[in-house]
Amino acid sequence: MTSERWIDVLVVGAGPAGLAAAARLTAAGVGHVEVLEREQQAGGVPRHCAHGGFGTLLHPLTGLAYARRLTDAATRAGAVVRTGVTALDWTGPLTLTAVGPHGPETITARAVVLATGARERPRTARLVPGTRPAGVYTTGELQQAVHLYRQRIGTRAVVVGAEDVSYAAADTVRAAGADVVAMVAELPRAQTAPVRAQDARLRHGIPLLTGTTVTELLGHGRLSGVRVRHRDGRTAVLPGDTVVFTGDFVPDHELARRGGVPLDPGTRGPAVDGALRTERPGVFAVGSVLHPVESAGTAAREGAHAAIAVRSWLAGEEWAEGVPLVVDPPLRWIAPNRVTPADRLSYVLRATAPLIRPTLHITQDDRILYRAVLLNRRLTLTARWTHRIDPKGGPVRVRVR
Repeated sequence: MTSERWIDVLVVGAGPAGLAAAARLTAAGVGHVEVLEREQQAGGVPRHCAHGGFGTLLHPLTGLAYARRLTDAATRAGAVVRTGVTALDWTGPLTLTAVGPHGPETITARAVVLATGARERPRTARLVPGTRPAGVYTTGELQQAVHLYRQRIGTRAVVVGAEDVSYAAADTVRAAGADVVAMVAELPRAQTAPVRAQDARLRHGIPLLTGTTVTELLGHGRLSGVRVRHRDGRTAVLPGDTVVFTGDFVPDHELARRGGVPLDPGTRGPAVDGALRTERPGVFAVGSVLHPVESAGTAAREGAHAAIAVRSWLAGEEWAEGVPLVVDPPLRWIAPNRVTPADRLSYVLRATAPLIRPTLHITQDDRILYRAVLLNRRLTLTARWTHRIDPKGGPVRVRVR
């Protein structure tokens, strides 16, 4: 028998974004706030990250400690965090069906916050041919195997990718007592801080093969090697019994798509404005489901920021649709991807190639709204220009000059 319940705010996903939103809402006096998490533990990806870099510079934490802190903050504030519960589908504008240890249920809320996160594309989605041996992981699978379940992985590993998450995967391989044979990247340089790439190469002796593509996995029963092709057409086999596919994140947008929430073609996540409102009234989206993938701290800040708009909606504020925000090549996407004059959240951009001190021109209907030279490596744009837009005008366009 399906139970039916009515609450104030339903948060789907107990990662940093969802937990931060729930903590801020309950601390502000919003009534019944409930968080659904399909995993058996709350905290999201950080809970199986043994490395540091979480929290603040003054109070650095490991991922596991950071996940515990966020979970404790949400529960202490009064939010109900339920694990092992999966949100399945929508049966109304703000009504979802879910299933958990006590069977199916229907939950109707006054507001819904989607914090479903992102996932790495596995070997099958990347269309890498070859046999189907054991020893093939994504970063998340590797970290869970090593840090949560204390499993043995192998002795020699190839890491595919050269992003921040790739170097975290290399650290996990070494923590498991295995050697990293090489890191393989299609791009011409590592997509991480130069000091981190040099540390891996010089201190740990991990070679980085740039301009290199994985073309085949070899081995029967257990992986025996990875065939790669270099930029000049040469091929080689990297011997190893483990391969880790890292990065290449995609939003976990299944629930948003099933609910008819419009997606942005660039990020492939829900289209939102600077208050993190989707185009569906009462439905918000936060964290890595919007822009795979940023840091846990960025996701938590977005969750706290969305709580302000959720409270305004519950208080009767009219739903703002916003103006589409689009980018021209070499920019690939921008998030948030809709804009209203009241937006205050900074924008995250990604490009198809590395940009050195790019000058951004922001225009609407051929009217210049803002110019800025970006000095930061991660391409973030302030929202100090949003009050100049015309809410009834055409799309706002971001170009690189």
